[in-house]
Amino acid sequence: MKRAIRLAERALEESTGPFYTLGELIHNPQVVSDLESRGLRVASAISEIEKGTVLIRCHGVAAGVLEEANMRGVNVIDATCPFVKKAQELASFLSNAGYRVVVVGDRGHPEVDAIAGGLRKVSVVGTEEEAERLEKTRKLGVVAQTTQSFETLSGVVAALLGRTQELRVHNTTCETTSRRHAEAVELASKADVMVVVGGRNSANTARLYGICRKSVRRTHWVETTGELKRQWFRGAVHVGVIGGASTPDRLIREVADWIVSIEAPNKRASSGARLPRKNH
Repeated sequence: MKRAIRLAERALEESTGPFYTLGELIHNPQVVSDLESRGLRVASAISEIEKGTVLIRCHGVAAGVLEEANMRGVNVIDATCPFVKKAQELASFLSNAGYRVVVVGDRGHPEVDAIAGGLRKVSVVGTEEEAERLEKTRKLGVVAQTTQSFETLSGVVAALLGRTQELRVHNTTCETTSRRHAEAVELASKADVMVVVGGRNSANTARLYGICRKSVRRTHWVETTGELKRQWFRGAVHVGVIGGASTPDRLIREVADWIVSIEAPNKRASSGARLPRKNH
């Protein structure tokens, strides 16, 4: 996601014509708003773009969208996450090999739409219960939305074993996301209060919130420091702060600094609200 932001910022500096993204570049309103103030336009479909440059966001798009952009003579900058592109390629391979493709992910999420788009036989499932309701099929091939947890993928795969004679699974979950999930578990195990920083429309931030909430009842999800409340931290000795993949480092640090600032100026970090190692 940081790569996509860098590409957008560079293109804004170099572009001489209209510059677009298909949908919001990342699921973080503050970043999107900043880029729009510098000239970025958001289009919901390639048909809305007559000329100029379009940046394909990290979630990717179905192959047909790229073909349409080329036919319209629109310059394309592809910022699709390499992990997402790999999931798309594997889903296409499975489909061409005669498998009914199961995408483990959030129905309607742009990344899932990009992976499933154009496939002949495809189902999107997000839970074991949904997997158990699928019609039995001789050959099933599985890929995952990159920000899904390995736990969810494993549960769906186990449920699918009884729905097919042949099951082929590609673990396309993102290693970076998996590490962040593990960091969230570790951080929450030491905290009295957890603060998760990220956009409300971010699926990976929602998963981080869910992970932290399992361990720490006093878990709060904010986008900016303006949402923080002093009473959240009363009596807390250890406060953990973690951000979603699309959350800029500066927003995470601003939240951490705000929490430290509510302590008495002469209070040492060894007491009161102490911040473990920043995670982002």
